[in-house]
Amino acid sequence: MTHLSPKHSKSPWKRFGATAAEWRDWRWQQRHAVGPEDLAKHLSLSDEERAGLAAVPAGLPVGATPYYLSLADPLDPACPVRMQIVPRAAEALVCQGELADPLGEDRAMPVPGLVHRYPDRALFLATDRCSVYCRHCTRRRRTGRGAPSITQAAVERAAGYVRAHPEIREVLVSGGDPLLLPTSRLAAVLRAFRDIRHVEVLRVGTRMPVANPMRVDAALAKALRRLAPLYVVTHFNHPKELTRESRAACERLVDAGVPVENQTVLLRRINSSPRILGELFRGLLAIRVRPYYLHQMDVAQGTEHLRTPLEEGVRILAALRGRVSGLAIPHFAVDLPGGGGKVTLQPDYVLSADARQVRLKNWKGETYVYPQPAETDCSCPYEAKWFSQVR
Repeated sequence: MTHLSPKHSKSPWKRFGATAAEWRDWRWQQRHAVGPEDLAKHLSLSDEERAGLAAVPAGLPVGATPYYLSLADPLDPACPVRMQIVPRAAEALVCQGELADPLGEDRAMPVPGLVHRYPDRALFLATDRCSVYCRHCTRRRRTGRGAPSITQAAVERAAGYVRAHPEIREVLVSGGDPLLLPTSRLAAVLRAFRDIRHVEVLRVGTRMPVANPMRVDAALAKALRRLAPLYVVTHFNHPKELTRESRAACERLVDAGVPVENQTVLLRRINSSPRILGELFRGLLAIRVRPYYLHQMDVAQGTEHLRTPLEEGVRILAALRGRVSGLAIPHFAVDLPGGGGKVTLQPDYVLSADARQVRLKNWKGETYVYPQPAETDCSCPYEAKWFSQVR
């Protein structure tokens, strides 16, 4: 069984007035991104979509590469790709509990562009631009606002802060989408953190393999490999986004020795179905991308119409357990509003417990008994000696 999206057109570039060579050029894709004023040329807009475009002129920008827009069904407003591109009128509403900065990033920013919320990790926001402006964006307060490109001085200030905090072992570079930077510039930003002795791991957060997969060329893969250990974390939300082009982009990274993981956002009426997410997660494994997180949507302003109840994510995980490989089941993560950090939820399989036994149910609902051990001392006698030797 193929996990690739059905072919939407043999020659999608013709719809956008491009040559085949231009279509394969990621820079052409970015230069010819389709904005709100031109969506009606490619989509038969519904009244709700027209109302959405009129209602959010000052909100998160609207736009997508021709490649990503070509994946959208031009006639069906319920298309999952289309729903991520075109705003609805509900996006103009700010509902109770929604926040401009839902993750509390701005107040955890000791120097411009660097978020230090967890003790051992930091996030560097390298750009505010994206290849598609997703309607569920958690950083809509700052994404696509036309801010100037990141300066070398800002990179040096951020690296200086990380250098002064040896507890930071991991740096995530995100945005916006950092892969919009030229390869040499991106490598220089990452190198600024890689050269810090106590930084063990780098991560790059990007949606380019989904929305502009032509960006992932051999030169980029080679540059990222030189910075190992480095992980690319991408963002597929629906199996319709799994195309030959996106597969080639992910496999080019993996073949070069760059591990790729995926974060999916749970989106109401877009992917809020065990069948859809099961197909997506299996499809990701088929292209050697590990499903890492299923994210409950953050409480960003104007996004309530896309959020599901928390219990829906737990229900979906329960429906997948036992029916798809454990490798294909991500963590269901909730980023606590206001900056509380991530917590993960999962189905509760424990029916009862005491000192002698635990009664559990499996994915079929059948009951099993696990006997508790008589000895409960879990201390590790070699622990102190080991750490005294390795430090």
